[in-house]
Amino acid sequence: MLWVLALAAVGVGQDLNRRQDDTVPPQAESIYEKGLQYLAKTQNAEGSWTDSTGSEPAAVGLCVAAFLAHGEDPNNGPYATVMRRGIDYILKQQDATNGYIGSSMYNHAFATKALAESYGVIDNPKIAPALKKAVDLILSAQKRNRLGGWRYTPQSTDADTTVTGCNMVTLFAARNAGIPVPDEAIKKGLAFLAKCRSSDGSYGYTSAFGGKPTLTAIGSLCASLAKEKDTRSYKASVDYLKKNLDYRERYYPYYYEYYMSQALFHADEEAWREWNARNIRYLGTIQSREGAFPGQQGPSFNTAGALLSLALNYRYLPIYEK
Repeated sequence: MLWVLALAAVGVGQDLNRRQDDTVPPQAESIYEKGLQYLAKTQNAEGSWTDSTGSEPAAVGLCVAAFLAHGEDPNNGPYATVMRRGIDYILKQQDATNGYIGSSMYNHAFATKALAESYGVIDNPKIAPALKKAVDLILSAQKRNRLGGWRYTPQSTDADTTVTGCNMVTLFAARNAGIPVPDEAIKKGLAFLAKCRSSDGSYGYTSAFGGKPTLTAIGSLCASLAKEKDTRSYKASVDYLKKNLDYRERYYPYYYEYYMSQALFHADEEAWREWNARNIRYLGTIQSREGAFPGQQGPSFNTAGALLSLALNYRYLPIYEK
């Protein structure tokens, strides 16, 4: 009950009600539970995972988010120790002086997002000051950036859609947690992303050329979260995504699925349901017996990304509210 009340306190009451009205596909629940069991079994004593990317704060943040997105109780539930250990690990990676977490703005953004999603639901007094510092660093990095976006380091003066997208989504998550985020920061980030959008609605990496579904999902999601869906450009992007429901990202498949699920859900629930059904079938065929997912980024990152692509079936996190 405390877990439900805590979620309602950060704005998830409406989604909790909707979740109870919907039926989660049994295969999705089976995949998700197996994946969580794998992550719980393989976490090390420090709170990270011992694989190629599992010690990076971004991977740890995504793993923590995967548990929270399933509605797991981080204080008394069966996975409470796993989640709390992961948050402790992220907190220990933060630079006490400037608030930077990890060695890149990817790491920093996903770790900060995990802090935002944990704030108010995990009983840890260190989260609030760490989250505030981490958000301040995101905002100061954007102010230094001549394009109004983000790239690999806080000092970067250029930008790309992937790093900008993950920092933008993190700012929305921070807002949901009650952390002040200036409207100007959101506007500047959206303006950079708009420059990377082509006339067919697709988004490129650093410009409007070379559009891809992954990048388009990122851009569309940011527009949705900013409540800027009533434009021709946004509708063109949604149409582009709907034409690519069978797309599979070759190098970063779970990164793509993580964003595609959210982008479609916020844009067109019918399209999301169609894509979701395909995604459940696909993930069911590639998940290992132990519950992990294959790929080049390491099983912890792969598994967290795969599970989070199913998280719209549950809708516990505030970022999933429409």
